[in-house]
Amino acid sequence: MNMGWGRSAAAALLAAAVAIGVSGCGGQAEAESKSAASTAKKPVSLEKATTAFEAAVTEFDASGGCPSAAGECWDKMTAVMQPARELRKAMNAHKDTGPEFWSEAYALIDTMEDGIAVGEDKFSNRPAVLGSAHDLVDWLAAHPLQ
Repeated sequence: MNMGWGRSAAAALLAAAVAIGVSGCGGQAEAESKSAASTAKKPVSLEKATTAFEAAVTEFDASGGCPSAAGECWDKMTAVMQPARELRKAMNAHKDTGPEFWSEAYALIDTMEDGIAVGEDKFSNRPAVLGSAHDLVDWLAAHPLQ
């Protein structure tokens, strides 16, 4: 008995079922994508983002800064980086100012990102993250938006 035709027919039916399933899912995936985009979280206001970032840096300072040993400050570094990222989103969304106004602030956040990209507290990346965070607080104070 020749099973070649049966296998070929089964393979063709399976391919057709997969094609139908994929095309059917495409519409659903597209709809879900549009739904997710429409309900995406809006960036926080610039005022709230600035306040949260400044509070994170103040909390870092109030906690005594980083311990002397390398590897013991990652949690504090990431605690400052997260509100810096939210601040960048708020800066991007601020319609009354353009990227030129924010260029120095962007550069400081980029330096922080470079330091965080190391992936751990290596001691040598602390100035990039935490020093730049303090510089950004100073920049924000010198460039208030009213």
